[in-house]
Amino acid sequence: MLATHEMLRGKLSGVISNKAAQGHVVDGLVEALAALPDSHDAMWAFAHRLAHLPMRDDWPYVEPSDLAGIRAEADPDAPADPIAEVDLDDSAGRVEAAFLAACAGCVLGKPLEFGPTLADIRAGAEAVGEWPLGDYVPEAMLDRMGKRHASWAETTRGNIAYVAPDDDVNYIVMGMLLLEGHGAALTPAHVRDAWLRHLPVVACWGPERTMIVKAGIDALNYGDSGADLEDWVTILNPGDELCGALIRADAYGYACPGRPALAAELAWQDARWTHRRTGLYGAMFVAAAIAAAQVVDDRLAPFEIALRLVPRRSRFHEIVADCLAAVRAASDWLDGYERVHGRYGEYGHCKIYQEVGTLMNTMRFARDVGDGLCIQVAQGNDTDSFGCTAGSLLGAFFGPGHLADRWLTPFNDEIRTGLANFFERSLSRLAKRMGALPRRIAE
Repeated sequence: MLATHEMLRGKLSGVISNKAAQGHVVDGLVEALAALPDSHDAMWAFAHRLAHLPMRDDWPYVEPSDLAGIRAEADPDAPADPIAEVDLDDSAGRVEAAFLAACAGCVLGKPLEFGPTLADIRAGAEAVGEWPLGDYVPEAMLDRMGKRHASWAETTRGNIAYVAPDDDVNYIVMGMLLLEGHGAALTPAHVRDAWLRHLPVVACWGPERTMIVKAGIDALNYGDSGADLEDWVTILNPGDELCGALIRADAYGYACPGRPALAAELAWQDARWTHRRTGLYGAMFVAAAIAAAQVVDDRLAPFEIALRLVPRRSRFHEIVADCLAAVRAASDWLDGYERVHGRYGEYGHCKIYQEVGTLMNTMRFARDVGDGLCIQVAQGNDTDSFGCTAGSLLGAFFGPGHLADRWLTPFNDEIRTGLANFFERSLSRLAKRMGALPRRIAE
């Protein structure tokens, strides 16, 4: 049952790489890892050492992970909740539209979930007369690209018969279940317990898989072992700044129309079960933007508001603010992509920064929800995850009636999640449950 020494070395190597990117002093650690004996005790001690590395003297960023620290570093003049008067009936419709659009965006991007760039997607689409994207991906396009995600048989045009299982949709549903069960009293322990009940290990990735494995092992004690969840996240958890927490944030934005600060706090409660620093800020940002998108008229206002809730001296704030300025200066979405990708192309699949820039680019130039989904997926990277997030933002902003029926008809009102102990298969009924979240939280 113990992890192999080879596996542990790989995880520890990943943590060292993360720590370097986060501004910690890592001199000599690669060599120290190579010199470690094949001993679980030695590797566990090394993992604890990595969790307490000093920061470089020249590191210019301040990136807390605790909520008080985040708030202290955020804009002190950020608008207080609520930022606008809210009509809960209107919000219910917007949330239903957001969830349905998220499902469509996820399925649109799913066959392309192998980290392509816009240039890769454009070349494949042009080869079969599908550029610009305007519909679900045909198999012929994947043939020309020479790559495809394993889900292609149920997510390509002509093969779609339901919303296919996917981690992004799983997480929106998990957020709904957590809010239905705990509301604003949500804690990481609630997240852990819900994951153990509903989330198969192979249905998640990165820190999510790491944490659920830890929770599963701990569950062998048949009760609350008193495990330190804070310690679990900071020890032997590579990838704690990737996008996994961000793609879990949608339901918290749905539930808090006009209350971006509350949405961000709920997303933080969920995210801190697995992530730290940028991983937290990305989740808070997206939840706040979805909450704000339900009540504002300006395309970029949700992002301006959300950015004021994350630490101003963080890498996330610096890069996202720069992307926001680049998108605002762009002449069209292709220009916006080039401006963002040209500066932050090194942050590819799941690395948040560039992908948040593309979300803002999508929102600025989308003619309607379907057009926005196509713009988002065409920008590449983590196509299904950010197609899904873009759907939530676009649906929340535009509201009902802005996604053509042709995007939803192929689903036959059926959704298949990857969750255990969850039996709802009607897409429309599940959308109604999502739409009830704002009233549930308000009351």
